Amino acid sequence: MYAPDAEVMRQHSVKGTKMSDPGDVGRRSFLKAASVAGGVAFVGSALRGRIVWAAALTRAQRDRMTPDEIIQAMKNGNARFRRGQPTTQDYLAQQRASAKGQYPAAVLLSCIDSRAPAETIMDLGIGDVFNTRVAGNIANDDILGSMEFACQVAGAKVILVMGHTACGAIKGAIDRVQLGNLTGLLEKIQPAVDATVYQGERSAKNYTFVDAVARKNVELTMVGIHRRSEIIAALEAKGAVKIAGAMYNLETGAIDFLPST
Repeated sequence: MYAPDAEVMRQHSVKGTKMSDPGDVGRRSFLKAASVAGGVAFVGSALRGRIVWAAALTRAQRDRMTPDEIIQAMKNGNARFRRGQPTTQDYLAQQRASAKGQYPAAVLLSCIDSRAPAETIMDLGIGDVFNTRVAGNIANDDILGSMEFACQVAGAKVILVMGHTACGAIKGAIDRVQLGNLTGLLEKIQPAVDATVYQGERSAKNYTFVDAVARKNVELTMVGIHRRSEIIAALEAKGAVKIAGAMYNLETGAIDFLPST
């Protein structure tokens, strides 16, 4: 997901073969060179005379990263996505390398909307992150338990709650839709509808209001995760985990990370 710094790439070569421009290198793999201090994670292949990158994120590579560096990597990946930069991911290599173990750097909570696939829009690969998806990106007890596993047991350092524009679940909550099991899910979004301060038409037909509620829903979900999970709150208190929020714009392809992230 994270392309090496340009100066780092200029300084490293194998048998005189320098690495290409950052735009050509692309992602390579998630966070393999997110900071100079953490070290550039690659192995030189004398036989091929070029740089060979590890396929999947390792425990050592993940553990060297700070939460802020992981978030920055996500931002950089989205920038590549918006530029239409071809990904250099080797999914089969990632699949093989991660088959016997996984060391994801983050856990994502995003909506099921087919137009907002988190791994794609942030140039993520297999083994990079845990991803929980549910309509309206709500955090119920099962998702909280999954996050606790991801952070406390598996070592993920970032929890990212990501909403998106024109969200159907948000519209349903605004309109108080009644539909089977969906009714209970939408009720969990209702606090965000009520808490959204907005001067104008408060209806699902007003997309500006819909997006304002979606953003408030992300904010309240972040607060709820901290409040309802003692495990995550403890990890956050000592700086081991950071809870972050973001909104994905379906029209532009840009991810807007909330302040402080």
